[in-house]
Amino acid sequence: MANIVSVEAEARARAGKGAARATRRAGKVPGVIYGGHQEPSLIALDPRVVLRDLQRPGWQSRLYEVNVGGAPTRALIRAVQYHPVTDTPEHVDFQRLAPGEAIRVTVPVHFENDTLSPGLKRGGVLNVVRHAVEVLCDPDLIPEQFTANLEGLDFNDNVRWHDLGGRENVRPVIDRDFVVATVAPPAKIEAVAVEAGAAAAAAPAAAPAKAAAAAKAPAKAPAKKG
Repeated sequence: MANIVSVEAEARARAGKGAARATRRAGKVPGVIYGGHQEPSLIALDPRVVLRDLQRPGWQSRLYEVNVGGAPTRALIRAVQYHPVTDTPEHVDFQRLAPGEAIRVTVPVHFENDTLSPGLKRGGVLNVVRHAVEVLCDPDLIPEQFTANLEGLDFNDNVRWHDLGGRENVRPVIDRDFVVATVAPPAKIEAVAVEAGAAAAAAPAAAPAKAAAAAKAPAKAPAKKG
C-alpha cells in the first residue's frame, strides 16, 4: 500500500504568469491541484519541501495529502516545471484523487540479488528496458515499487512483467507480458561467438571450393625417359 506524505500549502488568490512570479519572489513555489470533478485550486508551497520530495526516488507514484488552510486533499504530483538555468522547481501540478476511481501511475522497479546472478557474476551486463512501469490501480493500493529478482539469471535470461513482485493489485497499461530487463553477455564474449559462427559457416563452403580448384588444375605431363 502506498505511503501518504503530508504537505502544507497556502492558498493563492490569483492565477497567471504575473501572480506566479510574485509567488516566487515571495520565496514560494506556485502550484495547482486539479481534477476530481472540482475546480482547480491555486496553491503556494515551501520550496524546501518540494525539493526534498523530488530528490527522493519514486515521487511519481507517491500519494500526497496537501493541506490548504486545514483542508486536506489527496493527490499525486503529475508535472514539475524547472528553471532552465538553476534547475530549481518553478511550478508543481497535483492531480486530485476521486474516491473509488482508478488512477494511472508510474511505479519504479527495484532490482535485487544481482550478486546471485551467474550471468552478472561472469561479467554480464544488466540491460534495463524499463526503470519504471505505468499501471492502473486504486489510489489506496499504489505500490511503492516493483521488485525484480535477478537470482539465477544467466546470459540472455530476462525479467518480464509476470516476474515482478508487488503487482498483485495493479494492471499494466501495456497489455502483454513485456520485458523489463535482460542479462546481456559481455561484448568480448559476443564478438568471439560471432567470429566463431562466421568461421563455422565459412568452413563447409571452403572445402568444395578447394575441390573445384583442384579439378580445374591441368594434369602434369609424364616425365621423359633418358
